[in-house]
Amino acid sequence: MVRITPSILQNLPQRAIFLLLLFLANTFLHAQENPLDKIMQSQASKIKTVADQLDQHQVQVLYLSVNRDEKNQPSFTAHRFQQEDSLYFYPASTVKLPIAVLALQKIKQLNAQGIAIRLNTPFHIIDPETKKHVQQQDSTHPKQELTIGHLIKKIFLVSDNDAYNYLFDFIGKTEINAALKRIGIEHTAIRHKFLFGADNQNTWEYVFLNNKDTLYHQKSIHSKQIERVNLKSQKKGKAYLSSGEKVLEPMDFSFKNWMALSAHLEVIKRLIFPNSYTPAERFDLTTEQLEFLRFWMSRNTKESQITQYNNSEEYYDSYGKFFLYGDTKGEMREDLRIYNKVGYAYGTLTDVAYINDTEKGIEFLLAATVLVNENQTFNDNIYEFETKGIPFLAEIGRQLYAHELQQNQ
Repeated sequence: MVRITPSILQNLPQRAIFLLLLFLANTFLHAQENPLDKIMQSQASKIKTVADQLDQHQVQVLYLSVNRDEKNQPSFTAHRFQQEDSLYFYPASTVKLPIAVLALQKIKQLNAQGIAIRLNTPFHIIDPETKKHVQQQDSTHPKQELTIGHLIKKIFLVSDNDAYNYLFDFIGKTEINAALKRIGIEHTAIRHKFLFGADNQNTWEYVFLNNKDTLYHQKSIHSKQIERVNLKSQKKGKAYLSSGEKVLEPMDFSFKNWMALSAHLEVIKRLIFPNSYTPAERFDLTTEQLEFLRFWMSRNTKESQITQYNNSEEYYDSYGKFFLYGDTKGEMREDLRIYNKVGYAYGTLTDVAYINDTEKGIEFLLAATVLVNENQTFNDNIYEFETKGIPFLAEIGRQLYAHELQQNQ
């Protein structure tokens, strides 16, 4: 880099000094530009239809560019668009990512106590009151078995609700929230399962088996209620449906799950770049567990070898990949991997991802959420997911990818 000193300036003509200062000013301004601002001003119809009504769509975007030094050590530059930790959106199935991680962490902790549970150890779930089986088989498993490893696969491939519910109770609500807080992940409150009428305070019992013998019996765990957090925009819309009846007032999300975009990215960043954190800030996982998570986070249904998914028209390749590919089918590239978790419910679409193109040398982290509920009525299942929300997120991913490609040239 050339250092501009007073002596150099004294020897330059006035016009040259002016042009030099103009160049430096433009360089500085370019460095300060937020690429998300430019993208949201795009005339691309898939962006513009949402950007023209930003208040209605409650868009938030958080983008982390990844820069590597000569030793290949990463550093990160954050760019935000309307992203606030205190601005509420319903996270839906994106909360399944930390649940999958913490289930593996619990296995490691049980192993340290001499309890030899593995990813493929079968287990049964029992109602603590009736002592009857809640679940003891999984029809999508090659051996029809219920295992932690297979449930995690289902979470990433098709966002299976039962898989989340079973892992939620395996960990216990108190430990879920405490474990995230212990390693410095704030702005979360994971309160409930995705099961109507569920008991979210007392878990089911779990019996892990070695052949037909009981390897480990986990009794029901009691969790306290999580206190309400005052956040912006917790009451949404003009009406909602309750037991089929329309209630003419905003829907209150105060006691729903909450997880800010920054918290989502902190989870993924710890999985992809654990060495960017101190040991106390990392998830307590083995190398094998980390590799397992990364592998299944980046797979699509057609790579799953699960018959019910890879032979299904419903579960197309980009079914769980909104960024870049969400509005297309059959176009995913093997050398461009998206390590992510999506969520969609109550008109809210969210994707949180690490995107890595090994051929082009492009990598970045991205989280975004958008509300698509034109009639402003919640719980009526009338949302613009396919026509507005997914195309919007796909186009954001494509434009940021193009930005990264330009930066690499």
